[in-house]
Amino acid sequence: MITSRKDKSGNTFSIKYESFCDSKCAVRCSKASLQDRCLKYCVICCEKCQCVPSGTYGNKDECPCYRDMKNSKGGSKCP
Repeated sequence: MITSRKDKSGNTFSIKYESFCDSKCAVRCSKASLQDRCLKYCVICCEKCQCVPSGTYGNKDECPCYRDMKNSKGGSKCP
């Protein structure tokens, strides 16, 4: 998915969220014991929310959409 954004100067630029999500999720999941599962769900959440919280754990308040996504059992969907 490609989306357009504006920087602080008002200039439009495009972000390809595949590579954005891949790189952000690689950091987010770097210490996960089930890395494949972590990456799968992180990318799903990132593509929908267009953000990933910083660090390897916590900080979900940085991205409310990511924080609030739930799985079918009512637990957090996003790592």
